[in-house]
Order: sequence, then structure tokens, then C-alpha cells
Amino acid sequence: MTVGATKNADRGGTTGMLDLIKTKALRGEPPSRAEALRVLSDEDEVLDVVAAGAAVRRRFFGRRVKLNTIVNMKSGLCPEDCFYCSQRLGSEADVLKYSWITARQVAELADRAVRAGAKRVCLVGSGRGPGDRDVTRVAAAIGAVKAEHPGVEVCVCLGLLADGQAERLAAAGAYAYSHNLNTSGERYAEICTTHTFDDRVDTVRRAAAAGLSPCSGAIFGMGESDDDIVDLAHALRELRPDSVPVNFLIPFDGTPLGGRWDLTPERCLRILALFRFCFPDAEVRLAGGREIHLRSLQPLALHLANSLFLGDYLTSEGQDGAADLRMIADAGFTVEGLAEPSPGHREPVAIRRRGAGTDLPANT
Repeated sequence: MTVGATKNADRGGTTGMLDLIKTKALRGEPPSRAEALRVLSDEDEVLDVVAAGAAVRRRFFGRRVKLNTIVNMKSGLCPEDCFYCSQRLGSEADVLKYSWITARQVAELADRAVRAGAKRVCLVGSGRGPGDRDVTRVAAAIGAVKAEHPGVEVCVCLGLLADGQAERLAAAGAYAYSHNLNTSGERYAEICTTHTFDDRVDTVRRAAAAGLSPCSGAIFGMGESDDDIVDLAHALRELRPDSVPVNFLIPFDGTPLGGRWDLTPERCLRILALFRFCFPDAEVRLAGGREIHLRSLQPLALHLANSLFLGDYLTSEGQDGAADLRMIADAGFTVEGLAEPSPGHREPVAIRRRGAGTDLPANT
């Protein structure tokens, strides 16, 4: 067999395995453990993995991208010690700290995002979980947002829920509740000691039982193994979330994980592909850290994720909203629910005034 024939044979094996994983996902079946681990490995070219995942994404979501925005209603001073979080107990990160903003302020922030194309507004408040007065505040904010934009989806993220709180939020008009599992149950104690993995699972189940759309995902780049990622995906599937945010660690200085920069763009793409195969018809959302870890490969990630956050995150700034809209349009996608297509963008031609023929150095 010639070298070329050998390469073609190897390519056929690769395509066959990915075709099997893709076909199973199109039927709503998750990959086996061995198949999931292969997606995360380097056995297959990353572009082949993305292409297989993209076929699943197109089947269920076409070329639509759903935009979401975060309104951080209460920032910092959290009593929990989640090692990844800039708002944690003992954090030395220089982030904004403030108590609850008003319902009117929430509505104004939401209005700006909705006008830019956001279909879901996520109301977030730091803390272990809400008290009764906190639920009342958030209920008022939900009402203020819905009064101006009745069709917008309001998602709430307030930490661990107690009896009756999910029902109150649903009655106030909340559409979804977000509470990530973050990492596998086996290693959860390595990233947080003030609550457990089971506590988080319980809150997602409480939200779903109250009729709220369950939103639960993960954070990657915290030292997890491939097995941890697969375990987490399986745990999430048992909860049947409607939306699955995929976060990549933002390593804040002043937090225990501030020095972790383990991720590469390729690693992020393989994780996104696995989650598309595991959640073929769920909203897989590009969330925190996409800009700093995917970098120039963000547009490629849109072929796997069908949703992303527009604007800033809880305590860090995100990519400029106009740049996101241009990225979506340039990649050949459209914003879900936006009446007009995303605007094109023309950069003016820069006449060369440096390098050869000048006294200035070239821009190399």
C-alpha cells in the first residue's frame, strides 16, 4: 500500500467513527463513553470533529444564533468559596461589588440588550441562595422587564433554591432557572467546599419541577480530565436541561485558579463538539471565557454552539456587541428573532505609509 493510500485508509477510519457518533446524535442518542473520550482526544483532526458536530447543529437549529445577555443584579461579597469565582469568599480580585440594583435599572439594561438582538435576559445575584426578600426583588425586576418586552425569556440565577422559591419565580414570569453543575461530582470538592455537587443537582431539579426551563452547564479549564468531562456530560443528561452553557475558566488574579491557563482553542472546540453530540437538540451556549480561550476561532465555534452571550459577563467584560454581530454575519449565521440581518462591516483601506520606500519600520 502506498503512503497516500495509507493516509486515505486512516481518513476513512476517522470519518467512519465520527459518522457513527454524528448519526447517533441525530437520533438523539449520546455517544458511548469510548466515543466521547475519542472526541476529546487527538485521534481525529479537529476540523473533522467540528464538521460532524456542525451537521448535528444544522439539523436542529439551522443557521440561527440565539443571543442572551446577563444583568448582574448583585455583585461580589458571596459567602461561598467556589475556587473559580471572582466573587467568592476571600477573593482578592478587583471586581465591582454592590448590593441589589433596582427593578428600573434592570429593565433599562435589558431593554438595551433586547434592542441589540438578545432573546433571553439572565438576571443574576451573587450569594449561596436567595432569601424571601431577594425573591421579591427579583420578581419585581422580572415584571419590569416583561412589561417592556413581553416576549423576552427571563432566566434567573440566584444560587441554591429553598422550598417554594422556584414556584414564586415562575409565578412572577421567569422562563428559566440557571444553575451550573460546573464539574464532575467526583472532583467537585476540589473546586468548592461550602456546598456539594448534590446541592446543585437538587436546585436544578427544584427548578424543573416548578415548571422553569432548566439551564445547567459547566466550566472547563479547571484541571479536569477527559473522564471528568464525560462524567459531567452524563450527569447533565440525567437532568435533561433545555440549555447548556459551556464556560471556559476566566482565571481572575486573586482567586485560587487565577494561574490556570490550560485551555487551547482546539481543546475548547472538542469540548463544544462533545456537548453538541451529547445534547443534540438542546441550546448549547458559548458562555464566559470564549473570547480569551477560543480567540480567532470563535466563528468556528458557532458551527457547534447555537447560542452565545452578548455583552459583558458577571465581573469581566465581554467582546464588543457590535463585533459579535459582525462575527455572526461573517460566519454565515443569522440572529434568532432579529427582524433585520446583522449588519455587514467594511473597514476602510489603509494606505501603506511604512516599510519599503519610507523611513518607518514595517509592521512585522
